[in-house]
Amino acid sequence: MRVLHLAAGNLFGGVERVLVTLAKLRHLAPEMEPEFGLNFRGRLGDELAATGVLVHDLGAVRCRRPWAVVAARRRLRTLLEARGYGVVVAHGCWPHAVFAPTVHVAGVRLVTFAHDALAGRHRLERWAARTPPDCVLANSRYTLGTVPRVFPSVPAAVAYLPVEAAAPRDPDDASRLRREFDTPPGDVVVMHASRLERWKGAAVLVEALGRLADVPGWKLWLAGGAQKPGEAAYLAELRHAAQRHGIAPRVRFLGHRDDVPRLLHAADLFCQPNAAPEPFGVALVEALAAGLPVVTSSLGGAAEVVTPACGVFVEPGDAAALAAVLRRLIADESERQRLGAAGPGQARKLCDPAVTIPRLHRLLADAEAKS
Repeated sequence: MRVLHLAAGNLFGGVERVLVTLAKLRHLAPEMEPEFGLNFRGRLGDELAATGVLVHDLGAVRCRRPWAVVAARRRLRTLLEARGYGVVVAHGCWPHAVFAPTVHVAGVRLVTFAHDALAGRHRLERWAARTPPDCVLANSRYTLGTVPRVFPSVPAAVAYLPVEAAAPRDPDDASRLRREFDTPPGDVVVMHASRLERWKGAAVLVEALGRLADVPGWKLWLAGGAQKPGEAAYLAELRHAAQRHGIAPRVRFLGHRDDVPRLLHAADLFCQPNAAPEPFGVALVEALAAGLPVVTSSLGGAAEVVTPACGVFVEPGDAAALAAVLRRLIADESERQRLGAAGPGQARKLCDPAVTIPRLHRLLADAEAKS
């Protein structure tokens, strides 16, 4: 079964890492031949091409330019006629809204993968709702519960995302990274790695650690580069907040990184105190797989990923409560080790590619069979 995955391609985050994993580990479901259609060529396109899969350029699309939408749909129609796909998967509302009419006219089964909670109010969601897919896959039970707001009568199912197992920790490499970021061997590294979106809680984390300025022996590593103008402004705010709280010398702004698994192996705990529901949380799974205790908010999909055996939940937006949790974990190495030891098993339980990729194949094959 040949499958065409549609994604914008202009940004890179957890969803894009999952698409690269699908390409790299396609041998786990050899009956499913993935190809990818992107509108913007960037890091995602480069990493996909490096795996050897076909990456099709559908042309840049700005929704405020109808002629660009028409041109991209024309390219997709030509591709659908030439390649004989069994299923097209639109990863999110944006590619669904742009391309669903073309896929339906071509008579190919359309599956939409919901990677974000749906509200049904955004103009993009209303646009997507005009052309319902044949089925919807959701990245968590939480996201599944929001699907009827946009696609009320469409069959839907949960498909947890494949996340590669962490490579074995290399102590020498971890030591090199700590030297690179001027972090002494004995310091406890608190790590946050995500897109620079406000709801991911980096500002609350900086404020909480500002309350621990009197606690010696910790550093904060913030991984994530600005990909939009608003994200650049937010990054500037975070830098200013670190200065204001008197902890700037202890905060490392790492910028864009393509080696997050290496960074996780050099850290001691992972903290992403979400202020809004996390649809799933690929970064949380990656931290668990690396054997790190996770501190997050019990909102959305994060409550499915993290358990009390491998992490600690805090109230969203409560910097004082977060500071108390971090103070305890920074001081208690045995507690960090206890929580971290349970992480890899939880990550495999949810996201083992040897299970999730064949399951995705079965779900897509079922969708194709109903044509």
